[in-house]
Amino acid sequence: MRTDTALDGDATSLKNQFLVAMPGLEDDNFSHTVSLLCEHNDNGAIGLIINRPTDLTLSAMLDQMGVKHESADVNEHVVFWGGPVQPERGFVVHKAPGGWESCMPISRDLFITTSRDVLAAIGEGRGPKEFLVTLGYAGWSAGQLENEILANSWLNTPVDAGVLFSTPARSRWQSATRLLGLDVTQLSSGAGHA
Repeated sequence: MRTDTALDGDATSLKNQFLVAMPGLEDDNFSHTVSLLCEHNDNGAIGLIINRPTDLTLSAMLDQMGVKHESADVNEHVVFWGGPVQPERGFVVHKAPGGWESCMPISRDLFITTSRDVLAAIGEGRGPKEFLVTLGYAGWSAGQLENEILANSWLNTPVDAGVLFSTPARSRWQSATRLLGLDVTQLSSGAGHA
């Protein structure tokens, strides 16, 4: 288990990791997903699914919120389904801190913002250049994620910005498994224990 301890110093934290669903994970919410783990500690974990685009465009979402948008870039982005918890709550994953109100570092160069000001900046073309917008999140209670990893439901790998921001959504699961040096067609859906 490789971790990024640059910010929180916890060598057991999976924060700033991709959580990659194993092929045998049959839960419809998480089958073939890649989640960005934004927080992981003794109290549990929070992640955002990054490979489930919705039918909602960012421009339509901004219209619904009454946020002006003039940037052509807004029309090209879709909003992702971040997970089953609080699907009405929005999250913007981005590079560069930008000074927005509710901005939390995931790593030294990756941030998550939940305040409206970042969406206004994106709409005006002065927001982060690389970003991903999700609605909802995935949550695990204390010890739950660790137990699911032991049950062979998940693999983890360090975050790759190319997968996060540049890879088409339909290819992110395969791309994340390749980061592990694995061929997904060779992965077993059953658990193996020595």
